Formats: sequence, structure tokens, C-alpha cells
Amino acid sequence: MTLTFFMTAFGYHNDAWMHPRSNAEEIGKLSLIREMAQAAERAKLDAVFIADSVSAHPLWRGAYRGASVYEPVVTLAALIGYTEKIGLIGTQSTTFNEPYTVARQFAELDVLSDGRAAWNIVTAINGNENYGRELPPKDWRYDRATEFVDVVKKLWDSWDRDAIINDHERGRWVDTERMHRINHVGEHFRVEGPLAIPRSPQERPVLVQAGQSPAGLELGTSVADLVYAVQPEFHNAVEFYRTFKERVAAKGRNPEKVRILPGIMPITGRTQKEAEEFAKELEDSMHPGNSRALIEGFLGIDISDLEMTDRIPQERFIDDPERIERYKLFRDLAKELSVRDLMVHIARAVGHRVMIATPDKIAESMIEWFEGRACDGFNLNMPSIPEGMNRVFDLVVPELQERGFFRTEYEGDTFRERSGLEVEEDDLQRLRATYRTYAGA
Repeated sequence: MTLTFFMTAFGYHNDAWMHPRSNAEEIGKLSLIREMAQAAERAKLDAVFIADSVSAHPLWRGAYRGASVYEPVVTLAALIGYTEKIGLIGTQSTTFNEPYTVARQFAELDVLSDGRAAWNIVTAINGNENYGRELPPKDWRYDRATEFVDVVKKLWDSWDRDAIINDHERGRWVDTERMHRINHVGEHFRVEGPLAIPRSPQERPVLVQAGQSPAGLELGTSVADLVYAVQPEFHNAVEFYRTFKERVAAKGRNPEKVRILPGIMPITGRTQKEAEEFAKELEDSMHPGNSRALIEGFLGIDISDLEMTDRIPQERFIDDPERIERYKLFRDLAKELSVRDLMVHIARAVGHRVMIATPDKIAESMIEWFEGRACDGFNLNMPSIPEGMNRVFDLVVPELQERGFFRTEYEGDTFRERSGLEVEEDDLQRLRATYRTYAGA
């Protein structure tokens, strides 16, 4: 089973930072994110994950879970020196960056960390106001993203494995004949290459992706090693898993080398009563203004005239192909839930699965999903920091380990080796055939 940790310093429960036992005074500081990463490594997790938003709007709206007070690349670079084995997943947008820049950033992270870096590919749904442009249409963003990733993969492959020769007699540290221009000319990019950074210890950084729209699924099935998914219901998750893996195989990729990880928020305690009390404490930490703003932000509708016990009238919902897939989930939930119940649901997990239970029950359910081919593991959304996080690491993870479903020690030299995500030679040969004059190593 693969386990990663969505590291948001506020806690994944939107207002958990207001819980009396939170570490809110440390948010934004290295000390907090360092302890989070080290706690995950002590629990032997596969990786930690930092999302990104290139806009301050989440802070204005009180959507603290989505606020990016830690820039991913800089933060992961800092964490390299405080961790040894755990994978480091960072987010960068294909809409507001250039392929050469992203390729350099993650290649350097990968080399400096001895093969632990991963890039979470996003097209961005906001932040355009900070780059002096309109947000392009979704189809254009994904078309650009597809070419962007192709260029990045070529750049990561532009050094042969044996390019560094350290030849003192000839005064050559690198054999430049083993460095390759990619000479990419496409609709969106013209990139000559190669990189000036050596080849990754794990061939290339791990690729992560999370889109569930048709365009997102097309990109994910084409390139992703890890796939984050919003799948709160078992039977839907099984169907998503099956169809996704079938699409991966149809593209000539090995589906066993692609891991699907739905999000889960475990709210736990040593007894059921303790778990429920903790869940109630987090619920009581919710700020009404923030919670209303969350609903209005996700749904794009005004609910200021509605009481807590009201339901949102369905005529206020407008279908818009530009909206993320989660919008449909919330729209359907709003048919059954009051404003207050919807507030609690969105504040907790934004559509992800929530379990309020003892550690053994949570572990048993996670195993049921894993064995039922609903997933290959989970992305852990910690309800609060540090208490909610520590409860999961101290109580739930040991239950998985005792049942033989999760490692007790790291094995392998890189993120890919430790998580079974090794790049296959056929994949490298297909890539090289698109830009090299020969297909050698």
C-alpha cells in the first residue's frame, strides 16, 4: 500500500488552525513543515506532498486549507537536509511556467535529494491576475500541459547515465557527446536543451497528477506515476480504478506502475467516543463566515440569504464546463444537506472520504479498499496539525503495519525504488525515438 501525506500546515480541516491544540503560531515557519515531514518519515510514508496556489485569494476567503504559505520548490529544497528517505512531491503549474525552468527545478531537487523528488502537474484554475493575463480555456491549458510534460521528460533524459566521466587527463568532467539537444519545436514551445544538470538517480522525478475532468484523465493516463483522486464511495472508486488502469494499458503503459491514491481524512482516537469527541472539537472550531465563504467559493453562488437549516435551491446552480469535477459532487450533496451540514462536509474534506472511527476500523476499511481494487493506497488528509496528524501516524499506520499492508522500514535507494515506480526501459526508448538520432542509453 502506498501512503502519502498532503502537507497543509493549517490542517486539512479548513479551520483546524483555530483548534486550541493547533500549532497556528508556527504556520509559515520552517520549524512546523520540518516536523511534519519528519513525522511522516518516522511513520515510513512514501512521500509528503505540497500543493500550490499562485494566488492569495484563499486567504481573503478564509479558505485556509488551500492557502499556499509554503512555496513548494523552495520548501522541498529546505526539507532535503532534514529528511533522508521520504519522497518529496511539489506542485508547479504548466500554465504560468516554462518547461525548461520546471525541468531544472525538479532535476536539481532530485539530484540533491538522491532521487526523492516528484512533480505534481497542474494546469492552474486561478492566479492569472498575478501574471497579467486572462485564464486560458481548459482545453488550451491541457493541450499546453501535454506538450509541456513531453518537453520536461525529454530534458530529464538529455544526459546519458554514464555522461559524467571525470577525465582529468582530457580536462573533461562530462562527455558532451553523451548530452543531447532535444530540439523540440511544437505548438507552444521551442526548446533546444539539454539541461546543465546531471541525470536523475531514479531516471527522472516521479510524475503526479490529479485532474478528473476528461482532459485531466487523458493527461493522467498518459504520463502520471501517482494519481490523486476524489473518490469517497467504494463502488465508484472501484469503477474509476478499473477504467483508469484500462486506459493506461491501452496507451502501452504498465498499469501496475501507476498508483491511484484517493484522499482520506482519518479522524481517530483510541476509542470511538474519543474519535467522535475530536471530530466535534474540530467542527466547533469552524468559523461561520469562513464556512459560508467556502461554499460560495466552490459553488460560485450567493447563500447569504439562507439560514443554516435551509437547503440551497437547485436553480442557483449553473452548469459550466470550466468548473472542476468536484463542483458536481457538491451540487449533488446540496440536494440532500442543509447549509450547515454542507459547511461541515466541505470544511472537513472538500469531497474526500472522511472516517471518524478507531484506528483498527480505519485500517480495516483502508485494507478493504486496497484489496477490493478501489485504490493502490491513499493520500492522507490530516484533520489538524499536529494532533490529528500524530493520531494517524501513531495509531492508524501501526495497525496497517501489524496487518502486513504497510512497510516498517524503507527498502531501495530512491523514491521510485521504494514505491515500486521504476521507469521501464521501453518507456525510455519510446521517448528517445521522438528526439534522438539514435535510441541508445
